[in-house]
Amino acid sequence: MSFKFEWNPFADQPHNVAPRSERMRHHYRRWPVYLALAGSNLVHGPGLAARYLANRRAMYRRPAVLDRGMFGVSVSPDALPAGETAALVREMGTRRTLFRVASWDRGRLAAYEAFARRLREDGLDVAVALLQRREDVFDAAEWADFVDEAFQRLGPQASAFEIGHAWNRTKWGVWDHTEYIRLARAAAAAAKKRGVKTAGPAVIDFEFHLYAPVLRAVEFDAVTSLLYVDRMGAPENAQAGWTAEKKFALFKAAAGCGREKNPEFWVTEVNWPLEGTGEYSPASGKPMVSEEAQADYLVRYYILGLASGLIDRIYWWQLAAPGYGLMDTRVIPARKRPSFDAYRTMIGKLADAEFVRRERPRGGNVFWFRKDGVEFAAAWTNGPAFTLALPAPPAAVFDRDGRDLAPSRAVRVTGHPLYLMGG
Repeated sequence: MSFKFEWNPFADQPHNVAPRSERMRHHYRRWPVYLALAGSNLVHGPGLAARYLANRRAMYRRPAVLDRGMFGVSVSPDALPAGETAALVREMGTRRTLFRVASWDRGRLAAYEAFARRLREDGLDVAVALLQRREDVFDAAEWADFVDEAFQRLGPQASAFEIGHAWNRTKWGVWDHTEYIRLARAAAAAAKKRGVKTAGPAVIDFEFHLYAPVLRAVEFDAVTSLLYVDRMGAPENAQAGWTAEKKFALFKAAAGCGREKNPEFWVTEVNWPLEGTGEYSPASGKPMVSEEAQADYLVRYYILGLASGLIDRIYWWQLAAPGYGLMDTRVIPARKRPSFDAYRTMIGKLADAEFVRRERPRGGNVFWFRKDGVEFAAAWTNGPAFTLALPAPPAAVFDRDGRDLAPSRAVRVTGHPLYLMGG
């Protein structure tokens, strides 16, 4: 089954061109594939459950260093000039970047190569996500040629390649996990020949039942998820009982079904789409939030993920985009949103700090860290605001965006994260 591929340049994703009725008929005809998928999960289910429970018990109970390399941001050669992109990434304080290369943009590989080289010259790490479409499933040889050329041209600049993208959504051209496995195996063979590091399976949203069969068939150097929680608003909110931190625990448990014993675990895409951005938003309705809420959720998601000790790297999607980016490119010069300052402040405070402990006063969150011999905290709540009583006034208090606040023994805690420095 094939439908003409149509790209949505406003939201940076394909249009869903296949009618819902046709998609349902297709899935019905593939029932043997889904039966095998269910069988695989039944086999791995007990082990997955045991690993999940162990992960939940261990979360926030062990020291964990938030290395600067754990903070990443996705970029685009089409959003801003390469030099400006590199300068902004350095200003934020991170060194990890990721950008997409689509199979249908193979003719632009030279431009992507130049973009990657410029980022590397500015001291930035580069990862590349390779995007597929339906035609690649039908023409395996063309896909294999594309990934091989991408590895050859971008390999000297890129530290890793994510194989495929959001393939568990039919608009991205893959209609079941067996089709993705064929694409991933072809890429793995080319990667072995070129000596490059691979990451995958790049499943989007909360669909970890796909990991067991894929990771048994294809071995990646890093296991990845496009782990959104935006449809429930705050990352602490539950989707059918699953909060962001529970999803982190299940992600690592599901990834343990693969053959690789000690992979890294990366979230390669997360954001919250913004209200009032119209056709630039990748989602409509409930997932859209204000710029202030986006900035709050960004910080809270990163802390919940990285302090857990389960996630090795998180990339925000992305630096500059009208509908969801840290910067709004609808104006010239591009406007920094609150989330840009929130990200910059977060890295300034947390990069290379050691997570020490978590406290839950009145259901809020107080994460304690140690850096350069000084203990400090990041505090917020997803519920009603409350006053946090401290034994002594902090040496300094900074808001989410890095502004100084008056130190006090009684700190008002809201949904906007605060940094309480020293004592």
